[in-house]
Amino acid sequence: MAAGRDQAGPALTRLGVVLTDRGSRYAVTGAPAASREEVDAVLAALKTDRAYAKATHNTWAAVLPSGGLKADDGESGAGMVILRMMEREGLRDHVIIVTRWYGGKKLGGDRFRRVQDAVRAYFDHLGVKSL
Repeated sequence: MAAGRDQAGPALTRLGVVLTDRGSRYAVTGAPAASREEVDAVLAALKTDRAYAKATHNTWAAVLPSGGLKADDGESGAGMVILRMMEREGLRDHVIIVTRWYGGKKLGGDRFRRVQDAVRAYFDHLGVKSL
């Protein structure tokens, strides 16, 4: 999948698969979002793509005017990793989704590094200088 914006619904920026590790594939997507309803609309728009709907995990975080939100979608702790990176970089009114298709081998703590790598790829795409 190429980077770009979806035609209908929220303005999603999908970078597609940005890395693989031991068979697991990671993709990253983001979009502006200023409310929980907008976050839900972004997630629904992403999942209209069958591949994303069937992914093992669609972990996400958002920094909204009302505060930070996150969801691990079965990848325990990964939402907090995304949220902390967004807060550290000052990315507000935005949602970032890291999608993982499980490759058959457990990654242990490396899964957090892969989530960080995916978020950094998104920051790079936006021109945000991540730590």
